[in-house]
Amino acid sequence: MSQPKRIAYLIPQFPGQTHQFFWREIAEVEKQGCFVSIFSTRMPPPGLISHAWSEEAIARTHYLFKLKPTQAVLALARIPWGKLGRDLQKEGRSLLRDVILCAPAARNLALQCRAASISHVHVHSCGRSALIAVLAKLMYGLEYSLTLHGPVSDYGNAQPLKWRHARFATLITKKLMAEVQHDLAGHLPEVLRIQPMGVDVENLKRSTAYEAPKSGEPVRIFTCGRLNIVKGHQDLFGAVALLVSQGFNIQLEIAGEDDDGGSGFRKVLEKEIENRKLGEHIQLLGAIDAAGVKEKLLSTHIFALASWHEPLGVAYMEAMSCEVPTLGTASGGVEELITNGEDGYLVQPKSPPALADAIAGIIANPEQSIKIANAGRARVVKSFRSSLGAETILREIEAARV
Repeated sequence: MSQPKRIAYLIPQFPGQTHQFFWREIAEVEKQGCFVSIFSTRMPPPGLISHAWSEEAIARTHYLFKLKPTQAVLALARIPWGKLGRDLQKEGRSLLRDVILCAPAARNLALQCRAASISHVHVHSCGRSALIAVLAKLMYGLEYSLTLHGPVSDYGNAQPLKWRHARFATLITKKLMAEVQHDLAGHLPEVLRIQPMGVDVENLKRSTAYEAPKSGEPVRIFTCGRLNIVKGHQDLFGAVALLVSQGFNIQLEIAGEDDDGGSGFRKVLEKEIENRKLGEHIQLLGAIDAAGVKEKLLSTHIFALASWHEPLGVAYMEAMSCEVPTLGTASGGVEELITNGEDGYLVQPKSPPALADAIAGIIANPEQSIKIANAGRARVVKSFRSSLGAETILREIEAARV
């Protein structure tokens, strides 16, 4: 079975601070001989454009909401209202508004794909980008597929419409598969695949052995995640405060920025650090590129991310791939990645005392922590390398063409 020579990816607000995974997957697709045309809705805020590859990605990306008024008029005249009838009746004005907003972008996407001889677009979102893909199919016949990265309830309205017209979909966890099969029964494509996100295990690896913290030296803890309340950074602050009160010298660094480029939830966290008098122990690094994240992972003693709900967790994978003792929360789909006490450590979310106890345990048991960190890398190499996602998408696109 021959694979397609050109496909398109549609990723909202690309390239954002959490989009390293998408860039890796595109590279893996192209390694296999299939060129990827990249589309996005619009550029992210400047404060979230942080990767060394961002400039190259921007140059390659077609932004769909950049169009002339005449193009919008032509798109609105082509909206297939009859095919949208039952969904519009159910969703009401919210879907009507979104259809009118997205139709010009859908026309833009479909015509650019037609000019490039591209017949399939893979959408890494089930939000508004998925609606653009639906309209491109109904208006121009462009086939599409979806990847679901989190609870379907997070992605807005018209989910039955978005899933019903897809050729196939991939979901990153078994938990999400079960939720979708329950919530969208009768509207799903025939082909659903569980395909976790992945990381570049050949790049994210150590050249020197991990060294546990020595007695008396600062314990370096690193985390990487958006500055958002659901990432649990404030719980990690509580754990640091407890550890400091017990005499530990903790140095926590957090890579990531809020969705407003630094003017949003970051201010809340800065105030929390000030109120807890933890300025000597916690540093907010802002958004840093992949090379910076790797450098931090290779020099840290512990990786800890205290999310309240994490669909799976690329940040955990990156730390595990670098053989760093990795501490997470038993939330969302994380338990499909980390088995507590085997290849990482898990505590319940929203529990600073449990986080503090787990960190203290890692510090106190360096030989066990190193063994678990080694098992973490083996787990990621086996089941969470980035090439697997590219292989799945290309295989299913080709199967859909037959």
